[in-house]
Amino acid sequence: MQGIKNIIFDLGGVILNIDYQLTHEAFTKLGVKNFNELYSQFRGSSLFNGLETGHVSTAEFLAEMHKHVPENVTDEQITTAWNAMLLDFPVQRLQLLQQLRQHYSLYLLSNTNAIHLEEFNRLLQESRGIPSLSSFFDRAYYSHEMGQRKPDKAAYQMVLDQNGLNAAETVFIDDLLPNIEGARAVGLQTIHLESPKTILDIFRPASAV
Repeated sequence: MQGIKNIIFDLGGVILNIDYQLTHEAFTKLGVKNFNELYSQFRGSSLFNGLETGHVSTAEFLAEMHKHVPENVTDEQITTAWNAMLLDFPVQRLQLLQQLRQHYSLYLLSNTNAIHLEEFNRLLQESRGIPSLSSFFDRAYYSHEMGQRKPDKAAYQMVLDQNGLNAAETVFIDDLLPNIEGARAVGLQTIHLESPKTILDIFRPASAV
């Protein structure tokens, strides 16, 4: 990566393993019969966008979800089902981040929400004894705290501007093509991480980057 000084990482599917199907299965077990249809509508809705940009609160999200589940389902059950997609942090990826930080400035840019942020930091604490993912980065950016989300150009620009980064010297890594295209629109170098490749494939051997 000649000429690169900074790396911006996506989270889900890049550092954290995720499986959306598990959330589908969890809501189906709670009694939601049309979760795929509901989730498709939800992802295109102002509610979902609002949740990921911090304009919809956790309480408002849970209230909306209660409209689609049986009456006896609790907030905790909805939260658990919503978090089911979040799996694990492979230790080799975390070790790679630590190695890369000796050579580059590292940033995280994730479309997420308050419920997931609390859960993946809990997973990290329980599995690795590390209280916050932000400890691996110079700065971590979460869409619900920023008020911006990928692939909107403003999300990438905020990271560049707040840290005085030169886009031409910065590479952005994501597993979703629309997010890659959004990054290119502000002049970032990009790596589209397509399954089954992982960041270990990109930087192997880490000591040689």
